[in-house]
Amino acid sequence: MPSARNGEYELYYETAGDRDDAPLLLVNGFGAQIVSWQDGFVDAFVDQGWYVITMDNRDVGHSTKTAERETAAPETAAPETAAPNGATYTLADMAADAIAVLDAAAIERAHVFGTSMGGMIVQMLAIDHADRLESMVSVMSTTGSRSVGQPTAEALAALTRPAVAERAEFIDNYVAGSRVYSGSRFDEAWTRIRAGREFDRCRHPVGMVHQMLAIVATGDRTEALRAVATPTLVIHGRQDALIPLDGGEATAAAIPDARLLVLDEMGHNLPESYWPEIITAVDTLRS
Repeated sequence: MPSARNGEYELYYETAGDRDDAPLLLVNGFGAQIVSWQDGFVDAFVDQGWYVITMDNRDVGHSTKTAERETAAPETAAPETAAPNGATYTLADMAADAIAVLDAAAIERAHVFGTSMGGMIVQMLAIDHADRLESMVSVMSTTGSRSVGQPTAEALAALTRPAVAERAEFIDNYVAGSRVYSGSRFDEAWTRIRAGREFDRCRHPVGMVHQMLAIVATGDRTEALRAVATPTLVIHGRQDALIPLDGGEATAAAIPDARLLVLDEMGHNLPESYWPEIITAVDTLRS
């Protein structure tokens, strides 16, 4: 299967659709793998004439885990961005991973769509690699400022449950947590399928620790976002308890000429009933 390399990290990716169509890179959120994209979501974009690239971020799925980095060829190793607070890397490094995937897929410029932590990563793409972007879509994300986008106590507790090793308990915990922050259009059947797929493909809770440290170490992007000239769409759910709406509002306010799309019954998820509206909004970014 295809992979890209950024220094000591190998990044697994997949493609779907016609290579001649407009490229759209989907960047996943905290701890999420390629299989977390809901069945039909990628196909819905392909049907609208997009060439879709999905990837496993570092420390999840089939991409390199931080503890495995010594397996990389020394000549490909690259220094990490200075990361405070005990972090091994920052979101800037994860953005560079996305660029490595575009390079491996022979894509010079792409539209990028990131959810949650993925939204933070695509923001870093717009800050550090604007020459590679046609547009940016930041979904259910925030600026990194601690004054906005902070989870409710219940949502934070759901996100930080202790890791479990037994499959059935993992799925039950995953569903219970998702129910807290997914809003009124929560799809339990799909969430159970997703949890099982993620557990079976690669259960790696330590990777989530590294990703969380990267989020914290990167800090507030607000001032850097004020200089972003990439056409930007911000999508957020009014019922999001994990990254509340003020995180999306602050993102749209920071980026010049960004458009904000608020979906009233969406939480920290992508309900299938909203896909047509989401895809139509993303389509407007195509030149």
